[in-house]
Amino acid sequence: MSRLRIFNDTDPATPLLDSRDGEAIAAELKAIGVTFERWQARHEVAPGASQEEVFAAYREDIDRLVAANGFKSVDVASIAPDNPNRAEIRRKFLDEHYHKEDEVRFFVAGSGLFTLHVGDKVYEVECVKDDLIAVPDGTTHWFDMGEEPSFVAIRFFTEPDGWVGHFTGTDIARKFPRYEPGVA
Repeated sequence: MSRLRIFNDTDPATPLLDSRDGEAIAAELKAIGVTFERWQARHEVAPGASQEEVFAAYREDIDRLVAANGFKSVDVASIAPDNPNRAEIRRKFLDEHYHKEDEVRFFVAGSGLFTLHVGDKVYEVECVKDDLIAVPDGTTHWFDMGEEPSFVAIRFFTEPDGWVGHFTGTDIARKFPRYEPGVA
């Protein structure tokens, strides 16, 4: 189940808000310019489905986002718990960074934790199956997929070279808990 926790950036132990209500999550994130939506597949997507099968299940929502935002490419990223490079892949996203384009991800399966640092607040967003998150360009954040990552996500890009992270050099991400799927 999706979850939003909000903290003061100096106090990672005390949430100011803890919600699993999708409408409340969307409203809180909208206030900082972040889009959060829930999508439903037109038909079930089986594990190991091809990129084309995944796209077919969500075609209307994908086309709507591409038309509204001018995305130039869309792909599917997938990682399984038995991936031999999972620790290295995970490390690439754990430090605070930003992008010069929106980071838009839709979770077809599995989960991950986007943590956004906006002003003096930290917004911890657990995204699960059927969640879309769109983090505006320039928003500092980090992403944790956990020690045994398991997710399939549709990614949207405006630039042909896709995602490029610009790291802030701060240690704030290390002060907040790492992602442990299923831990309340």
